[in-house]
Amino acid sequence: MSKNIEIFKKYNIKITEKQENLFDVYFKNLIETNKKFNLTAITDEKEVYEKHFLDSVLPVINIPKNAKLIDVGSGAGFPAIPLKIVRPDIEVFMIDSLNKRVSFLNDMILKLNLEKCAAIHSRAEDFVKNYREKFDIAVARAVAQLNTLVEYLLPLIKIGGQAIIYKSSKLDEELKIAEKAINILGGKVEKVENYTIVSDENIERKILYIKKVSSTPTKYPRSQNLPRSKPIV
Repeated sequence: MSKNIEIFKKYNIKITEKQENLFDVYFKNLIETNKKFNLTAITDEKEVYEKHFLDSVLPVINIPKNAKLIDVGSGAGFPAIPLKIVRPDIEVFMIDSLNKRVSFLNDMILKLNLEKCAAIHSRAEDFVKNYREKFDIAVARAVAQLNTLVEYLLPLIKIGGQAIIYKSSKLDEELKIAEKAINILGGKVEKVENYTIVSDENIERKILYIKKVSSTPTKYPRSQNLPRSKPIV
């Protein structure tokens, strides 16, 4: 097992030899494609494994077996592809508004031979028209402020499902501002998990779990970029 994979053990995440090989293929393609257009500012191998791959899979034990998961604003595939690698049982949808990134994601789906996995070129407010309250889990990582983000995520989640949101140490401030939006959109804060990624920098990571307790009013998410320009406050 490579040194890059060893770090997963510290967080009780078991990686098989096959999964290690998939991460290796993913890393090499990420770096190669990154030369053509920007997917990530992080290109050092150790840092990619810590700050992207490990970070993506931290909440993996909280995802139910055979869950249907949507990653909103998937970018280069974080967290969805690492989650899919370590949990092949889950069904994964990734949406992103930039076609180049979606092309990369579809290429990775083929190269990694990922089943029950799809990447779609769409904005969340358009995608929800056919997929309202269809998912068990919605995830997002480094996409937007929390009160904006929940307006994109919660309409996609079934009652009883969860939003899992990756945030930095500033989460507490964002939570206070987003309290009203979470309530209006049918969510309830379940818990926050705190991690320190053991690296040269000791990165703090907070993962927020919001349970979907009631249906989201159909007027959400609003169109014309309103969740970003005029978030619920």
